[in-house]
Amino acid sequence: MPFDDPQYVSVIIIGGGQAGLSASYCLKERGIHDHLVFEKHRLGHAWRNERWDSFSLVTPNHQCRLPGHAYEGADPEGFMVKDEIVDYIERYAKKFDPPIREGVTVTSVRKQEGFFLVTTNHGDWICDDVICAIGCFHRPILPKGADKIPAHIKQIHSADYKRPSQVPAGETVVVGSGQSGVQIMEELCIDQRKVHLCLGNAPRSPRRYRGKDAVTWLEEMGYYQTTFAEHPDQAKAISGTNHYLTGRDGGHEIDLRQFALDGVKLYGFVDEIDEERFSVRQDIAEKLDSADRSYNGICQRIDDYISENGIDAPAGQHYRPVWMPENEPVELNFAKENITCIIWCIGFLPDFHFIKLPVFNMRGFPETQRGVTVIPGLYFLGLPWQNTWGSARFSGIAEDAAFIADQIATVASEASHAVH
Repeated sequence: MPFDDPQYVSVIIIGGGQAGLSASYCLKERGIHDHLVFEKHRLGHAWRNERWDSFSLVTPNHQCRLPGHAYEGADPEGFMVKDEIVDYIERYAKKFDPPIREGVTVTSVRKQEGFFLVTTNHGDWICDDVICAIGCFHRPILPKGADKIPAHIKQIHSADYKRPSQVPAGETVVVGSGQSGVQIMEELCIDQRKVHLCLGNAPRSPRRYRGKDAVTWLEEMGYYQTTFAEHPDQAKAISGTNHYLTGRDGGHEIDLRQFALDGVKLYGFVDEIDEERFSVRQDIAEKLDSADRSYNGICQRIDDYISENGIDAPAGQHYRPVWMPENEPVELNFAKENITCIIWCIGFLPDFHFIKLPVFNMRGFPETQRGVTVIPGLYFLGLPWQNTWGSARFSGIAEDAAFIADQIATVASEASHAVH
């Protein structure tokens, strides 16, 4: 053995969420029991601590199918709320007893003399394979100029938002109209808060259409089986924002035009920030129209599928705008609008600083082929579009975890045959 002090284990999995647990399950299934799962916090930490209280899935429960642990509840077309998601993960762990070690922070991963040296706050380890299963949403993004905003205006990132009581009296700006932004905006409206929403480029989706949830239709149509290699616009797949809708209270669509009619003030994209205002683009109509084209495009694909396959389904109606902006503002003045809080819902950056190996692009994302890197034995799991749309979700993680486990098992088998 080339190292004196570190302990040896065949495979180390970094991350104790659904991706890490899925990897452990698939390794065990292939007889690779000599592995450990290192979780920095507690099993399922992100679901417990990095979501707001009323958070729910936006995909139907029937798409929750971790390897060996498909959804078995009474509401397959419903949407699990945060506590139910945590329970789903905990029951998964109890089912197969993964070798997880909580409270273990990995501080570096290096490769030396044919082994990986994994340094943690609980000692050093060497292993043949490393699976990094922590996703890629790590560092909350704050825009340039956020530090100029006066101290009396509270700033919260969506990662830290929990409930409306965090938000001071006065009026609130939500920046970003992706899933988090519009859901937080809706929750504040339900709490009778006055909200201003600065739009981004997120598309929107119908919730139920022609008798089924749109996600259920799209899965039946094979849309979610499209691989990244087959995708007609890979750059858009990687950089695009998810369609906005919600699973709250049984699931429904979010129509920003209706919210505008109900009192939410809409603004275009934030261009500049100073101590007094946001300077915004006059692109509200453009962004709403683009989102609606996406909505109606999904409806049309479902219509075509129903027609081509002779399916008996109720009639459907495409979306027609209920509101159009008359005069688009060029700024949002904090004092004039009595702004006391800004909630940033503009995403996250990856942070893999502890992996000291050359597998990352200029944006800090790992470059892989279905999770396999150019460094033999180093794998990633749970990345967006690692293979399909579902790769970073409960729906697609099983296939990806099985693929990586197969790679590890194949290499181990070949090595064993070579020795004998």
